[in-house]
Amino acid sequence: MARKAQNSKNYRDSKTIRNLWVAVGVTVAIVALMVFIVPRDDSSRLQSIDYRSVAVSAQRTLPVPLAVPELPDTWSSNVAEIRTASLDGVTSWFIGLITPSKQFLSITQGVDANPSWLVNEMQQTIPTGTVNIDGIDWIVYDNRDSDRDVGNVEYALTTESGRSTFIVAGTATPEEAAALASTLTGTIEEQTNEATS
Repeated sequence: MARKAQNSKNYRDSKTIRNLWVAVGVTVAIVALMVFIVPRDDSSRLQSIDYRSVAVSAQRTLPVPLAVPELPDTWSSNVAEIRTASLDGVTSWFIGLITPSKQFLSITQGVDANPSWLVNEMQQTIPTGTVNIDGIDWIVYDNRDSDRDVGNVEYALTTESGRSTFIVAGTATPEEAAALASTLTGTIEEQTNEATS
């Protein structure tokens, strides 16, 4: 009688474990089926905008020529707007861009900016060198190896011309940042000429 009771107990125990494994298997199969059947949109959730059109209306509000780069179709913009810094009231023109390598770069053009505005835009990081692009000297902020969270200032370039302070910053490579900075050469030279005339 004891043996029969023990056999019944063993049978019930094994059935419970077997049922558990069957339930797990069925659950995994259902999840796998959902993953394969449910359609997914792999496109970017960010809407591309025409920063050139935004610049036309923004130009009416600022006293300096705005930086409006001519870029290939492999670049796209996800934001273009006038910004006013809350701490020091500096007004700036901002364009956010997605590079061909799907990294982020931005152009910020501060008008009549002061040193504290630039320090805040650079996330309180310090310059690491300089680079000359098309005859224009840019200050380099290379924060790619920093332990700090520097946001979208992993690599940045800054220069001043006339009443404008220009910043190219983001998560892209130094080569892509330099290519973007090169598209600003005409605007920077125009402001230098205005300032000296």
